[in-house]
Amino acid sequence: MQAIGRVPVLGALFGTRLNAVISLAMLALMAWLLPPLFRWAFADAVWEAANRAACQAAGTGACWAFIRARFALFFYGLYPEPERWRADVGLLLLAVIGAGALLARRHKGWWLLALITVAPVGGGILLAGGVFGLKPIPTPQWGGLLLNVVISFVALAGAMPLGVALAFGRRSQFPVVRMLSIAMIEFWRGVPLLTVLFMGLVLLPLFLPGGVTVDNLVRALIVMTLFTAAYMAETIRGGLQGVAKGQSEAAEALGMHPMQVQVLVVLPQALRLSIPGIINIAVDLFKDTTLVSIVGLFDLMGVVTQSMKDPAWLGLAAEGYTFAAVVFFLACLVISMGGSLLERRYGQASRR
Repeated sequence: MQAIGRVPVLGALFGTRLNAVISLAMLALMAWLLPPLFRWAFADAVWEAANRAACQAAGTGACWAFIRARFALFFYGLYPEPERWRADVGLLLLAVIGAGALLARRHKGWWLLALITVAPVGGGILLAGGVFGLKPIPTPQWGGLLLNVVISFVALAGAMPLGVALAFGRRSQFPVVRMLSIAMIEFWRGVPLLTVLFMGLVLLPLFLPGGVTVDNLVRALIVMTLFTAAYMAETIRGGLQGVAKGQSEAAEALGMHPMQVQVLVVLPQALRLSIPGIINIAVDLFKDTTLVSIVGLFDLMGVVTQSMKDPAWLGLAAEGYTFAAVVFFLACLVISMGGSLLERRYGQASRR
């Protein structure tokens, strides 16, 4: 026991013959894969070149010159270069307010209120323009990672209140409300996201009156919000069922109205219990935003795919998709770390 206590990792890796075999096999696999991967990604990589031919002449590794040449396009899409400062300020505003909502020890309610009001309104004004002397930028010019962030934030912000309403609706004692909530949740959970995206962006215009159009980005935001709200509703419903019945009985015994009991007593505890599930939905949502490239919106993956068709850089799929994978991994890691911090700070109350 003392030996294992001094080296718990070694004890777990080599404690039995089976563990030892698996550990050695994994170490051998890493020794076989990592050196050539390191040589391709770093040692033999080319960082500066005018095109793919120049990359091939300069080295046999990854052509990261392609990423450097298209770096701004990957992050801003076709957003006009003189106006990109507006996107930077909007993302900075979101990051500052989001960090304040996570880290602030005082006035947490004000930070959360700013996150759902100031951040989307201020960011929307900066990106879209048309007021306060800002040049209007049509949404077809929005793209790259900027578009992934916008879709994720708006869809998640809209899905939270709608998911809470659907979760309460599914538990309602009124049959009509309960059945409508169940139908809404099961429809959006039972249909693939790609299908409803096509319905929203391709089929919807066929049913609109003549001359009436809806912006493609707005349609995508509505579809993503409704789709996410269905999963959010089930996650929050699980949290509601996890709150002890005695909590609501005690609140009712104190003379609180049933609505006050649900909103002020039950819901806060349910949201604390639901934090891991909500963060999981946020990570999945951010990754699912790549599907909008299939319906004509050029997010990061869409821009990377289009850039690889440039004759000057034709065929650099490994570099493009590796870059996109790293960016998405880092973004999802940030979301997960923020969720862990949120769970440690707010979720502890549910375990006391």
